[in-house]
Amino acid sequence: MERWEYKTIQVKTSGFWGGKLDDNEFELHLNALGNEGWELVSVFDTNQAQGATMMVVAVFKRRK
Repeated sequence: MERWEYKTIQVKTSGFWGGKLDDNEFELHLNALGNEGWELVSVFDTNQAQGATMMVVAVFKRRK
């Protein structure tokens, strides 16, 4: 039976109303975890008032 472990990261957005994601910072996180053997499974955002993005959450997995 295959076993997996999971990891999540939360990247805060910037801007007065939120919603601005630093693409370079996010890519650095993704590449660093990819180099450690983590595979990106899902990405989603969390909302604050009026649907503005508060943070982006990325979920990773790798074999144990």
